[in-house]
Amino acid sequence: MKIKDLKQLGDEELNLKEKSFKKELFDLNFQRKYGKVEKPGRFRTLKRDIARIKTLLKEREKDGSKK
Repeated sequence: MKIKDLKQLGDEELNLKEKSFKKELFDLNFQRKYGKVEKPGRFRTLKRDIARIKTLLKEREKDGSKK
């Protein structure tokens, strides 16, 4: 996801997205263990999306602006 799309979401929605991305990453790691990963590039995008969400939440926490 793009950062501008994430900025439009509220804190609760971002937390839910982060949880869903982490679950998907866990599932992909499980698939990797058994050698059945269809889209190995998805690891990179998921990790980056999770980092973007965490950064955005931290910035909002620091500024004190909660949506």
